[in-house]
Amino acid sequence: MTSTANPAEQLAEQLSATTLLRFATAGSVDDGKSTLVGRLLHDSKSVLADQLEAVEHASRSRGQDAPDLALLTDGLRAEREQGITIDVAYRYFATARRRFILADTPGHVQYTRNMVTGASTAELTVILVDARNGVVEQTRRHAAIAALLRVPHVVLAVNKMDLVGYEESVFAAIAEEFTAYASELGVPEITAIPISALAGDNVVDVSANMDWYGGPTVLEHLETVPVSHDLTSCHARFPVQYVIRPQTAEHPDYRGYAGQIAAGTFRVGESVTVLPSGLTSKIAGIDLLGKPVDVAWTPQSVTLLLEDDIDISRGDIVVPSGDAPATTQDVEATVCHVADQPLTVGQRVLLKHTTRTVKAIVKEIPSRLTLDDLSQHPAPGQLVANDIGRVRVRTAEPLALDAYADSRRTGSFLLIDPADGTTLAAGMAGEAFATADAAPAQDDEGWDF
Repeated sequence: MTSTANPAEQLAEQLSATTLLRFATAGSVDDGKSTLVGRLLHDSKSVLADQLEAVEHASRSRGQDAPDLALLTDGLRAEREQGITIDVAYRYFATARRRFILADTPGHVQYTRNMVTGASTAELTVILVDARNGVVEQTRRHAAIAALLRVPHVVLAVNKMDLVGYEESVFAAIAEEFTAYASELGVPEITAIPISALAGDNVVDVSANMDWYGGPTVLEHLETVPVSHDLTSCHARFPVQYVIRPQTAEHPDYRGYAGQIAAGTFRVGESVTVLPSGLTSKIAGIDLLGKPVDVAWTPQSVTLLLEDDIDISRGDIVVPSGDAPATTQDVEATVCHVADQPLTVGQRVLLKHTTRTVKAIVKEIPSRLTLDDLSQHPAPGQLVANDIGRVRVRTAEPLALDAYADSRRTGSFLLIDPADGTTLAAGMAGEAFATADAAPAQDDEGWDF
């Protein structure tokens, strides 16, 4: 008699064979983001019965005849009372073809910082536009953030097509305007889809009201868009998180360096360099889940053992000796300012890069991006909440910082208020938008590096 796996085991085996897509939704206020997400979950049969019952009960208590699918994601009480999205809502669901991690982000301009958080790890962003309003400032802001964060795929979902009579000309005009703007920002791939999240047109099922559209539905595109998880071919980087020294009778001389591989592959016997010190050695061993292995790759969490007892501590980065980035104390980057307090020239901050946190000074703010025409407003003096601008920062210690265009993991950093630990800005090192070189700033008193 042949034994068969139980349904749970079959589901686990099926999910392990599918790929994972991280994506975020964005758009202006009342464009229907939460309704789209709710429709996507509902029509793909990803909503549990008790969840749907709770939504139906909440909808009836608000005097609505049909269930308000936006309530599947708008879980905070303030969100339900105001009918808006405030916090980033993460949802996990799966189909037979792919697994998904979805971040539903707010549309209000004062919550743009939340959109940065939700899209920072996304491989695809769905930007919604109300067909009645077309491309607005917040649409351009979200397109700029998607380009800045190097999100490889952008979907323009033109929503509420039912309110404009499903007119092809309305969709075509919006798609043309948005595509021209996003292409100028450098977004590599843009897919426009006409939908009605409320009615379900082209979300999961093909719409019978738009026979002029022959492209994929939203779910079909999410299931088939190419997703590259092959970070093993990138520059190998291993930020050290913790030094393991048991000093026990069983392991008297064990010295291991634990952390998560940020990118690339490491092998036993490989020559490596530790940055920023520049000390070199060879990998003597790699421990993975308590067992030795010959090779490890991102995003595995491992412990590296080196042939030489050299000075290594938390915040150092281990890299292949033949592929070591230059270290620098002068960081030029594009930042999204996320704090209520402004970022000013001369301000003392902490810069957190991977597992390393160092003191720094904002030496210059060369420009602020104007979203209307993508021009650079020179020398603004400060950045306020939700601004996108260029900064030059001087750090107290050298950093092994990659360009963000080469590595989203090791090319990004945070600027932090040293007084209270508030995150001030999320930074992307290197060039993001074309800017003119500005003259170097003069040294400031205080933290002078």
